[in-house]
Amino acid sequence: MGKYLKRRGLSFQRPDKWAEARDPEAVRRWHEETWPVIRAKAKRDGGKILFADQVGIRSDQVTGRTWGEKGGTPVVKRSGNRFSVNAMSAISTKGWMHFMVFIKSFTAEVMCRFLDRLADHFVHKIHLVVDGHSAHRSKMVRDWLAAHPDYVELPFLPPYSPELNPDELVNADLKDNLPRQHRARDQAELAAKNRRFFHRRQRQPHIMGGYFGGPHVRYVLDENPISF
Repeated sequence: MGKYLKRRGLSFQRPDKWAEARDPEAVRRWHEETWPVIRAKAKRDGGKILFADQVGIRSDQVTGRTWGEKGGTPVVKRSGNRFSVNAMSAISTKGWMHFMVFIKSFTAEVMCRFLDRLADHFVHKIHLVVDGHSAHRSKMVRDWLAAHPDYVELPFLPPYSPELNPDELVNADLKDNLPRQHRARDQAELAAKNRRFFHRRQRQPHIMGGYFGGPHVRYVLDENPISF
């Protein structure tokens, strides 16, 4: 059966996981209407477009696979303590990455701190593309944006469509790389490992560019709107 399917151009793949609530019509509008407007607006005002997302890393997280004897499952030793840290990052097609690692939960207050950092770093206006997280839509963030209209604008991706955000690939990269190092013994060490990962990626533009090469995010590099 496998040979039959291959002859017809099919391959054995791991399927993408899309939410049942994902709205194809909203995705179509994003590609054909919303995204071209964001890009044109940023070009007109000399602004920069960044894609941002937040991620949580747990001490007991196990990702990937390894070789082992048949009938024997490999064992990963870890601390008996469970702890986690969070991170917020933003990337652009120019190879820029900005990040913030924090201990407490992701809240509107944390989001405003991240916006403060971006506003202090860039001279031109930032168009920061994010998902519909409640912190992004909070009154505190709306008030911050109203007080800084020339610094940051916050376009929202379609609901339940993380595949449209290149920064999701940063999160996947982070989760894939951290377990390859020895396990963090406490929260401070885990936070330090996160920071080292982001600092390393900031110095690797070839990997940064790869975040925009996924099949669902290549539209960001395309000058012409894509029809879906």
